[in-house]
Order: sequence, then C-alpha cells, then structure tokens
Amino acid sequence: MSETYTVKVEEARPAADGKPSAGPVYRCIYAKDGLLESPAGLESPWQFFCDSAKRIPNNQMLGRRKVSDGKVGPYVWLTYQEVYDAAIRFGSAMRSRGVNPGDRCGIYGSNCPEWIIAMEACNSQAITYVPLYDTLGANAVEFIINHAEVSIAFVQENKIPSVGIHCVNSLYSIVSFANVSSSQKKEAEELGVSCLSWEEFLQLGTLDCELPPKKKTNISTIMYTSGTTGEPKGVVLTNQAVVAEVLSVDQMFVVTGKVCSEEDTYFSFLPLAHIYDQIIETHCIHKGCSIGFWRGDVRYLMEDIQELKPTMFSGVPRVYDRIYTGISNKISSGGALSKKLFEFAYNYKLGNMKKGMPQNKAAPLLDSLVFSKIREAFGGRLQAMLSGAAPLPIHVEEFLRVTSGAPLTQGYVSYSMPTSDALTMIGLTESCSGCFTSLADVFNMIGTVGVPMTTVEARLESVPEMGYDALSSVPRGEICLRGNTLFSGYYKRPDLTEEVIVDGWFHTGDIGEWQPNGAMKIIDRKKNIFKLSQGEYVAVESIENIYLQCPLTTLVHFCIFDAYLKLMQTRMLLSVVVPDRKALEDWAVNHLHEAVDFKSLCENPKARKYVLDELNSTAQKHKLRGFEMLKAVHLEPTPFDIEKDLITPTFKLKRPQLLKYYKDKIDQLYSEAKGSKP
Repeated sequence: MSETYTVKVEEARPAADGKPSAGPVYRCIYAKDGLLESPAGLESPWQFFCDSAKRIPNNQMLGRRKVSDGKVGPYVWLTYQEVYDAAIRFGSAMRSRGVNPGDRCGIYGSNCPEWIIAMEACNSQAITYVPLYDTLGANAVEFIINHAEVSIAFVQENKIPSVGIHCVNSLYSIVSFANVSSSQKKEAEELGVSCLSWEEFLQLGTLDCELPPKKKTNISTIMYTSGTTGEPKGVVLTNQAVVAEVLSVDQMFVVTGKVCSEEDTYFSFLPLAHIYDQIIETHCIHKGCSIGFWRGDVRYLMEDIQELKPTMFSGVPRVYDRIYTGISNKISSGGALSKKLFEFAYNYKLGNMKKGMPQNKAAPLLDSLVFSKIREAFGGRLQAMLSGAAPLPIHVEEFLRVTSGAPLTQGYVSYSMPTSDALTMIGLTESCSGCFTSLADVFNMIGTVGVPMTTVEARLESVPEMGYDALSSVPRGEICLRGNTLFSGYYKRPDLTEEVIVDGWFHTGDIGEWQPNGAMKIIDRKKNIFKLSQGEYVAVESIENIYLQCPLTTLVHFCIFDAYLKLMQTRMLLSVVVPDRKALEDWAVNHLHEAVDFKSLCENPKARKYVLDELNSTAQKHKLRGFEMLKAVHLEPTPFDIEKDLITPTFKLKRPQLLKYYKDKIDQLYSEAKGSKP
C-alpha cells in the first residue's frame, strides 16, 4: 500500500490464540514522529476560553438575532469578557447550591449562547457537564438524569415541562435559559426541586470566587449516545481527550491551508448536544472566533446565513441537498445558453481539480464569472464548510467542492446506516469526534474518510465470517483505533467497555478498506449481519447501500428485514421502502388508469411490484447473489422519523424498533412471499 499520507508504525499480527489476524498499524503522515498530545500545563478546555478572554476581551464571541414584535433584527453579540464573567458567576452559583467538582450538571436545549455559557461555567469549576439530547425524548432524558446522577440542569424554557415531570432521585435544581412561570416554579417545588430563571440564578453567583484546580484526568463530559438498541450509553471523555482533539483539529486546519483566527465567524447549526459540534465550537473559542447561532428553524436557515456572513459553516446533508437541488433547478430553468456555460465551467474546473490543482486555483476566472452567485448564497465570505449527522451523497459533495469556493469536510458519527461512499471525515463519540479526516485539495480522497487524525493510530482486524481479510492485497476488516482522544469507557458499564476495548484497541464495528494513497474507505458494518439457514452471511447495510442506488429509493429511508418462515425453514430478505415520490408518481401517470394520492399509490400492488422489480434489477447490475435479492417490499409514504423512535438523532436506523413498528406489514409480506414460492 502506498504510504503517501500514512506511515506504518507496527507490523501486522497473524491469527493466533483464537484472535483473528490484524493488519499493520498506521498513523497520519503528520504524526509520523509521535501522536499529538495535550502539552504540559494545558489541563482543561477551560484554559482555551480563559486565554481568549484575556487576549481579546472586547471581541464578539456569541451572537444571535434579536426578535422584537415578530420581526427579526441583526445579530446581537456578547463579548468574550461578558461571556467569561457570566460563566464565572454561574459556576460560583452552582458551588453555592452544593454542586462540587466532579458532580454532574445537565444541559438541555437547542444551540444558543446560554448553552455555551453553561458549558463554560461547568468547565470553570471542574464540574462534569452532561448534554441532554434535544431529540431523544422524555424517557431518554429521564434515564440520563438518573443514570448520571445529574444534580442540576440548565434547561431551555420550552423544555422545562418535559424535565419537570421526571424530577426524581438526584435532580434538585433547574435553571431556565430564560424566564420561569409561577406555575412551573410551583410544580417543581412540589417535587422538591427548585426552578430558577436565568437572571435569578446569575444573582446567586459572584466574580470573586476561587476556581478549583483542573487535571487532565478529570471527566470533562459524559456524552450519552443515542444508540440503535437498548438504553443510551454514557461515553466518558476526559479533559485530556477534549484538549487533544481540539489541538488536532487545529493542526489539520493549519496543514491543509485553513488557519482559523479572530477574524473568523462560525455559524452554529449542528446540535451542541453532539460531540462533533462541541469540538468545533471549542476550537473556535480557542482561536478567538465569533460564533453566531441559527434561529432553530430550518425555513430561515439561509436567511440567517445571509445575515451572519460566516467564514465557517456546519450543515447537515438534507440542507446541503436542498441547496444543491435549488441551484440545479435554477440552472435548468435558466435557458440553454446559461446551462451550457455552467456545464462548461463545472467540467473545466472539475477536470483541473482531478489533476491535483488546488480548489482556489483550478479556475479563478470562472469562480468569479460563473460560481460567484453560489458563493453569495452562503454570505460571500465562506472559507470552510463542514457537514455532519449523516453522509453526504457523492454528487452533492463534488458539486459543493467545485462551486462553493470553500473546502468541504464531512463529519459523521459512525457508519451505522446505508450510505453512498461519500464520507470525507468520520468520527464517533467514543473517539471524541473526528478520528479520520480528508486533506484539502487532495481530490482523490473524495469518497473516503481520509487519513487518521494526528491523535490516533488505526489498523484493520480480519472478520473471517464476512470474508474480510486485513492481510490481503486489498486490506479489508474492522477498523480499530487507539490513541489520545479515545473515551475512558462507558459510564457505570464496564461490561460494555470490555466488549469494545480489547488489548487497548477500540473496535468500532465499521468495516474499512485501505486505499492505495493511505486513505480509509468505509465499506460495511460488522454488527448488522444476518446468517441464513444455508449458512450464508448477509451484510445488511452493505446490501442496503446497493439498493439505495436505485433511483426509486429515498436516501436513509430504506430498511431490509430478515424474514424467517418457520413452516418452510427458510429465510428471505424483505424491505420497507420510502419511494421517491416524484419518480413513482411519474410512473403512475403512464401505467395506471386512475388518479390516486401518494398514500394509495404506495398501497397499489402494481406500484409495489414495479418498485420491487426495479430494486432487484439494481441488485443484479451490482452482482448480488440470489439469496440477497428482495422477495417483497412494503412502500411507506412517510419517511422514518425521530418522533416515532425509528431513527436516532444522527439518522441511524433503529432496526429493532423498525421491526416492531412494521411487524404487521412484515407479517403480511411473509405471507405474500411464502405464497409466491413454488
């Protein structure tokens, strides 16, 4: 394997003592002399904030748009000094309420200045903060509060009722991000919990307080993963892991040409309750950047961006895909001449980028003449784009790389859902966000997750039952990690910790393939495999990934089930599909003799057969085996959603919940498939 972007630091391990073989250990070329560590004297993320507040006290730090009488105004800012003073006072107030270093404090709400202030208040007093996911639902919130023994929680005003009904065990104080109604106070007090407004709690603190010492080994945060099965798991991340990850992000920005500074402005959109955005925003604080928050309504997202004019933007694939679709539609409706001009400019620049030319030098004249309007859609100052929560389709990634004028890096929490192979950065909560990253202007890394971050080492471990060999000419196997940003274990669950950390290596469950240039490509997921009655293994997500290439399927909303027919002692694959509405309705115009709504169309036997045939046609083109073909499909008109507990906040499929939700439909498909067999 070429070692252009990675270096081998340890030889392969042959199979022995019941352990599968493992490939060589690799590091990023920028860590060839040793993994990046947090330096001596830098004990906590709190120091990042302290240093910036001392260096640039009057610079803008946290901003949001002011809403008055239903009208939205410009961004209003808090300075670094103002945020520092607030964090000190809130930290002092917590101590006055008996919350001590090492205790747990919950933070529950959407991205806003109060979220960051609460986080920094915890950092100031060495109190462990525990994000309460805004999208996990009340049951999960109750579980986390009790499991982590959260004693105080900062809560967004409209979330107080969902916390209040679960005020049990350890929780005895709720602090609202804003005001508190008299009825909320009364209800909480009846449960033995005090409920205070933001200003009331602020008045309990003082600027004249002594801050406790911090250690690298202190727990910075317990981050509960949403999980696709069972209860959430509390991922323990120390100060050392967070500091090292922030410094590694900074290093990768520098070596790939983007140096963040006090002149930069970050648009805060991805949930702060997830580790990815926390690390990015902590990095921004470290560099003295300004952070502007969105209004929390996707309908006004682009309007907020236009007002803020950020230099750095984090979005999600659905937003980028909507932007891509909107621009593509405008280009298509703009006339033949303008369309031809755009196609020429696009192909010309893309060709130069494929030859290795830097993005900003591939076609500068065409950037100003043809692509400038796309850049203006993001405010006109964009220098870096980040994508998270779910995978970005490869055609959208390529389009944004060519037209936006800014490098694009994806952040994605694991591979536990079907995807196109379009990832350029991968991270897990257990690795404190990023563990692999693509390199700017290395265009042939598109479709991969890039090289290891400078804080970790990576190797592949063979998975014989799935046919993956880490020692073959094309190394494939489970991705294993070790290094300075890995979690310390699952909170109160040593059994689960021992399952995934073996001999110092964290087993991610993701199946990777080393590329000739040293980049990693994610090709499968280890955990979600079916064993058929004949003994064949079916890697369900790998198969879903192929079926998703059929034009009739909608990304993410596709799930294969393993149907076991006891009477016949056979197994078969069935699927629930959310079909592409326009594609199916276009087919119906030419093949059905009556007008029907989309829900009725999904129930139509002819439509179901058409979709099934098209899916299996796609499978045949990609040479799937007979037992990997679908036997029947249910067409679902409504996308899977979080409210029904069918997907996680990071858009992973919850397979047990999906099977339970669609049990009746699957039983019906069983009967149909059984009846169709000879």
